[in-house]
Amino acid sequence: MINKSTIQEIKARFDQDVERFSNLETGQATSIDASLNMEWICTAISKVQPDVSAVLDIGCGAGNYDVKLLEKLNPIDFTLLDLSMPMLIRAKQRIDQINLGKTTCLQGDFRTIPLADNHFDVIIATAVLHHLRDDQDWELAFEKLHRCLKPGGSIWIFDLIQQSNSALQRYMYDELYGQFLTNLKDEAYRDHVFDYIEKEDSPRPLLYQLDLLKKVGFKEVDILSKNLCFASFVAFK
Repeated sequence: MINKSTIQEIKARFDQDVERFSNLETGQATSIDASLNMEWICTAISKVQPDVSAVLDIGCGAGNYDVKLLEKLNPIDFTLLDLSMPMLIRAKQRIDQINLGKTTCLQGDFRTIPLADNHFDVIIATAVLHHLRDDQDWELAFEKLHRCLKPGGSIWIFDLIQQSNSALQRYMYDELYGQFLTNLKDEAYRDHVFDYIEKEDSPRPLLYQLDLLKKVGFKEVDILSKNLCFASFVAFK
């Protein structure tokens, strides 16, 4: 079995890739329906929790979701958390240009950085949870995120997922997602993306994650969308 990337290796890759993650039109181009899901999630937050004041964005990247959310609601006090300092700097620059609230930046791994309990109205977690590893890691991470939310708060997730059935996974991922990546550029680009997913990521099925969210204490879970090997979903404390 391939040895997965370390946190430092993942950080180093993202340190060099800030501008690619600073585009509201494409979001993360390798993620299917990335810009649509960004719009859906941010609009849903504004409708479900219009009085949101404190938002935690884990793995915030260059701040696309935060900038998009500020188109719907402003001011917001953001806590931005990412492994990459260049990403945090870029995110804060973009947010501070339009936000009337405060922006706090934390560099590091959300699993180990101290975060206040019962503090946040909303947590945004996009294209970050697939870096979790074994089942214990997933459960401890979800427990921590549950603790960070105020009662009635919510976590909004958009991420790479697996299918539970191996044959369906091969069809959805190898064939259909592979064709999506080839159409973006070419087969070499497809292979490049598949290689770093294999090296960096440990995605779990959508139903696994929904069940785990309920197990750690979330009262309600719901699905916003699923397209091939990407899904967006929400859980309420």
